[in-house]
Amino acid sequence: MTADWLVCANCAGRVSEGRCAVCRAELARLRQERGPWAALGLQGALLALLLGLAAVALLVARPA
Repeated sequence: MTADWLVCANCAGRVSEGRCAVCRAELARLRQERGPWAALGLQGALLALLLGLAAVALLVARPA
């Protein structure tokens, strides 16, 4: 879950903006739940997949 579309019940602003203490606490909780690998995001996962596929293709295409 991302905080981009969450609306704070305390200040009625987007949680991602962190206007009040409740917003900032929720942002901290969401970041903690995501873990260290979430910083890579979808782009990082796609890049890792592409590099893995390229490595497999090189191993298969290598002459014996």
